[in-house]
Amino acid sequence: EVQLVESGGGLVQAGGSLRLSCTASGFTFDDFAIGWFRQAPGKEREGVSCISSSDGSTYFLDSVKGRFTISSDNAKNMVYLQMNSLKPEDTAVYYCAAVPVCVSGDSWYDYWGQGTQVTVSS
Repeated sequence: EVQLVESGGGLVQAGGSLRLSCTASGFTFDDFAIGWFRQAPGKEREGVSCISSSDGSTYFLDSVKGRFTISSDNAKNMVYLQMNSLKPEDTAVYYCAAVPVCVSGDSWYDYWGQGTQVTVSS
């Protein structure tokens, strides 16, 4: 059974940091890229970052560049999203998802986690 499980969300003040984790199972991790998406109330889901498990290439939404980093531990089938200098506009439910190669459109992603809430207070 394919599973993606996010953890690490929570409430943090503006300027603070959180590290989200995505644990994958049930598929060959090295054959997939893992993306992070977020959806705020009343807004469309947007891609935040993506990392290719095969070569480590990464992609970031412009608004998070310089604040967020993404990394993977292939031995543990885990991907991390380190979020620094958080802003209230980063408040959203964050999801991780798997796709063969990093792409911007969420419809291409095959597997999704249930999401973890990130709330940034001002």
